[in-house]
Amino acid sequence: MASSGQAGGAMQMHGPPYPPKYAGLGGSPTRSVDIPISAVILALFICSAVLNMTIFQRNRRRGHKFVLSGLFFGFSMARISANVMRIVWACYPMNARIAIAAQILANAGVIIIFIANLILVQRVLRAYHPRLGWSMPARIVFRSLFASVIGCLFMLIICIVYSVYTTKQSVIDQTHIAQTVAVTYFAFLAFLPVLVIGLCFVIPRRQRIEKFGTGSMRYKLFLIIFTSCLLTLGAAFRAGVIYYRVPATQSRWFYHKACFYCFNYTIELIVVFTYALSRFDKRFHVPNGSSAPGHYANGVPGSDGAVFDEELPGSASEQTMSDATWDMQFQNKTAPKASA
Repeated sequence: MASSGQAGGAMQMHGPPYPPKYAGLGGSPTRSVDIPISAVILALFICSAVLNMTIFQRNRRRGHKFVLSGLFFGFSMARISANVMRIVWACYPMNARIAIAAQILANAGVIIIFIANLILVQRVLRAYHPRLGWSMPARIVFRSLFASVIGCLFMLIICIVYSVYTTKQSVIDQTHIAQTVAVTYFAFLAFLPVLVIGLCFVIPRRQRIEKFGTGSMRYKLFLIIFTSCLLTLGAAFRAGVIYYRVPATQSRWFYHKACFYCFNYTIELIVVFTYALSRFDKRFHVPNGSSAPGHYANGVPGSDGAVFDEELPGSASEQTMSDATWDMQFQNKTAPKASA
């Protein structure tokens, strides 16, 4: 995440908000560089918003409930606002309040993808280990993770604002520590789905995988691992930048604008379009009202539209081959317990 130093050294003020003392990722935007780049990224996020909302509305009219498409639409709108504000900031570089608003919007959007990935990997855990995935401890853990993301975001925003309204070095250091904790935790959350997938294979299974959605389970895991690794790369880079604190006049290469756009918006665009174009609304769909083991495989009693059976092109054979291969990996462990 961008630190309070992102406002750059262009603002010269006698009262609060004060110009930052330390360099930040991306620096202060300029008209010649940031406006064209932000305009292109803005257009791409508009396409993402249109695509995800179109998918969401078409599914809704067919009785296919998939809220994550609407969530990605909200993420795209947040990124549109962030790039609009960065363009405004480039036009008014001396306005500290615009700079603060631009920083807050730049930091606020990515947590939506973290939450989406946690929801998807939770479905995978419930498919591989229904009793564990639907257990109360697992519910508490995931709900705590969702709440912690929101809490860290609020902490980050408060620290960004507070750090430019004080000149006390001790307070600036404390806000920097809090920001460091927040971005480090975000890097951990970005990688957490990979750890959960690893846990699915480490824990011995007592029953067959409860298949959900369309397409093979292998491709579902690939999507989650691929996007999680990309998000981890971006989050880890931002964390590394904020750990290495230097004065605003001594900026290093990793504070460059190219790093800001590549490790923020470029990665996010790849993730959003990867999910949307792979039709994750079909691949990760689960029966409406699922709340207990067996609901993914057998549907929910009394629920309409429990199963979304439209297959993706060529997915049936892939599903059969991949799932059969994975079942063989656990055949020796599963067969005795099943017979018992």
